[in-house]
Amino acid sequence: MPETTKPSDREIGAEEDFGALFERSLKSPKQGEVITGRVVLIGRDAVTIDIGYKSEGTIPIHEFMTRDGELTVHEGDEVDVYFEASDTESGDIVLSRHKAEQFKVWREIEKAYERDGAVEGTIVGKVKGGLKVDIGVAAFLPGSHADLRPTRNLDRYIGQRGRFAILKFNRSRGNVVVSRRSVLERERTALKSETLKVLEEGVILEGTVKNITDYGAFVDLGGIDGLLHVTDMSWGRVGHPSEVINGGDRVKVVVLKYDPERERVSLGMKQIMPDPWTTIAERLPLNARIRGKVVSLTDYGAFVEIERGIEGLIHVSEMSWTKRVTHPSKVLEVGQEVEVQVLDIDPTNRRVSLGLKQTEPNPWELVRINHPVGSKIRGKIRSITDFGLFVEVEESIDGLVHVSDLHWTKKVKHPSELYRKGDEVEAVVLGIDVDNERISLGIKQLTEDPWLQVPKRYAPGTRARGTVTSVTDFGVFVELEEGIEGLVHVSQLSTERVDKPSALFKPGDPVEAEVTTVDAREKRIGLSIKVLRKTEERADMEAYLARERDSGRFSLADVMPEADKQKG
Repeated sequence: MPETTKPSDREIGAEEDFGALFERSLKSPKQGEVITGRVVLIGRDAVTIDIGYKSEGTIPIHEFMTRDGELTVHEGDEVDVYFEASDTESGDIVLSRHKAEQFKVWREIEKAYERDGAVEGTIVGKVKGGLKVDIGVAAFLPGSHADLRPTRNLDRYIGQRGRFAILKFNRSRGNVVVSRRSVLERERTALKSETLKVLEEGVILEGTVKNITDYGAFVDLGGIDGLLHVTDMSWGRVGHPSEVINGGDRVKVVVLKYDPERERVSLGMKQIMPDPWTTIAERLPLNARIRGKVVSLTDYGAFVEIERGIEGLIHVSEMSWTKRVTHPSKVLEVGQEVEVQVLDIDPTNRRVSLGLKQTEPNPWELVRINHPVGSKIRGKIRSITDFGLFVEVEESIDGLVHVSDLHWTKKVKHPSELYRKGDEVEAVVLGIDVDNERISLGIKQLTEDPWLQVPKRYAPGTRARGTVTSVTDFGVFVELEEGIEGLVHVSQLSTERVDKPSALFKPGDPVEAEVTTVDAREKRIGLSIKVLRKTEERADMEAYLARERDSGRFSLADVMPEADKQKG
């Protein structure tokens, strides 16, 4: 048997080199492939990469630089590169880092397109008809695919990073069309299915405020929107939803109503918090003085926030004791801190009545003390109306002299017949009504009522002279002295029947009549011309008989009626 010999170290080394070369030849990179290499040297202008080929390749260093000029690799790092070509004579190979990245991007684009997937990208600018997106290569995002709803303001999307679906692409031409809307729709559909699993009345959810209107806000609950009405945002009054929430806010809401068929959801925010009106009577006793902030003004008053969710109304009539406030803005302004008094609480109708003037002393109480009924005051006439004079009693406090209290006897048609605005007058306090803030004054009460002496001067049976002031169907009015009139009824105008008083008298005619009745309280005097005539006839008869009796011709019996003689 032949003797075998042990191979030498040189022979073994040669065999190993040959094996390595053979294995490397099997793994030799091919043109157009992306392969992994190792950075062996970083020079000034280029980076040397070992890709396991017979020679090393170089790549311009700028392909490893960021826009800010920072180097992204170090010696020893493994990087993917694109094998462009090799020179068999010189042994040089051409590599590209940029093309390797582009190759990977296009592979991802192709996979995303085939699998209905999405790629990451950043919206970098605006172009005609849409937006430009950087997904590793430049892509076009049509304006109609920028969001779930069409929008005119595309500028607000610039700079946003997100995921984009591939609508179509052409690698040879370098064209890619993407859609942000498709991704959002997929996400929304997935979220919606999850939301619908828990959506029911009474459940509390967290959502994002999508957009705000005058009447409320739409909240995205996760694939489905709900309406949060302005009246359900706060227990207090809300002028506009933007006072409470802003677009993009994350809010907790409770489902008030859900219609599965129409997919309509009504939401509430205030319902999560306790209703402050249920215990308001315990916190705000009547007549309590509290501080609050004026939140709004109306023609009829001012609304004051006295605690979160609770507003009270200061009616315009409760703003000043003495001044007539034409509009709340004359006294208060929005944002002003004020002290008020609780006048009334109505939890059922959610109303609180407040008073501003009640926090100051009531000047009408002082008037009652300083000017009791029966006392005299002097003041200027502030204004004149058809029904009387307003006279200043104290600063900003006027009293009324009614037209009927100007003169005892004069018939005053209008106060301006006797007085002018600004005149200083004296008057008597007749009455004070603190609750209704009224003072009654009288000028005629400064003198005695002349009618108190009329019964003495015009006792029944008195012969009175006067002038006709007016003629009516029922009689004639006669002025006996200034302001004192009497009435001659139609039945008392003559001893004969009178149908029309105007046939006998006219205004201005002198009249003599006898006083038949006097009523000082009602200020009435009854006169009679008929009675006066009979009185005159009786007096003439008595005078005639007296003369005849003195001459002895007749006795009283001669002129007495037959009936009287029989009685005698």
